[in-house]
Amino acid sequence: MTSIDLNSDLGENVPDRIVSDDESMLRLVTSANVACGFHAGSPEGIRSTLASAVAGGVVIGAHPGYRDYENFGRTKVDIDSATLQAHVEYQLGALMGLAAAVGGTVSYVKPHGALYNTIARDERQSKDVVAAIRAIDPNLVLLGLAGGVVLAVAERAGLQTAAEAFADRAYQPDGQLVSRTEPGSVLHDPTAVAERMVRLAADGVIQAIDGTDVPVSAQSICVHGDSPGSVAMAAETKRLLQEAGITIAPFAGV
Repeated sequence: MTSIDLNSDLGENVPDRIVSDDESMLRLVTSANVACGFHAGSPEGIRSTLASAVAGGVVIGAHPGYRDYENFGRTKVDIDSATLQAHVEYQLGALMGLAAAVGGTVSYVKPHGALYNTIARDERQSKDVVAAIRAIDPNLVLLGLAGGVVLAVAERAGLQTAAEAFADRAYQPDGQLVSRTEPGSVLHDPTAVAERMVRLAADGVIQAIDGTDVPVSAQSICVHGDSPGSVAMAAETKRLLQEAGITIAPFAGV
């Protein structure tokens, strides 16, 4: 692989819950997954992050989640199809409106948190999310977990897709992410994280939590904005990828 995208989840700050350094991350990443207000963020904060992304030439993606602000969207919600589709449509419409207000456009969709993890396995909720994207703008690219069910559902529905790997998350041997409730699920060492991502880009593998190698084909790498030390991890990942001859470039919107 000679090119890969670097993304981060941003726009999630509110005055009493600051979780990321958006300005610093926007100087490192090529794509920004911007919160849509249901799991985190405020209209004014989201708008500010969008404006900074536009100013920095960073591609904008929508980051919709369950309506679960109290738990930061990280608790699975048992939700019927009509409601889930409407919730995703509402979030996409809101973010697209704010992006247009600051001179930007939304190029892709990356669901957040528990919704993201659910649709990596659950076909019914995958279909609901895909239906919402198609209803709002079928030209939007869906970014999802490499090997996840939702990517196959989206492709069958005619959407463009891209697969994602996580720099700062541990993997199970089956390619799923280790639950955040488990020890060792979130990685923090910038050098170790960066070296894992160079191996991903060069060889298409990530070492699982049990030490085995998991084949992963991905067009984008995520460093979570709310992870401790996220800016250092993103900077080191970018540096080592470039030193290895890997170009950092967006997968969508170009």
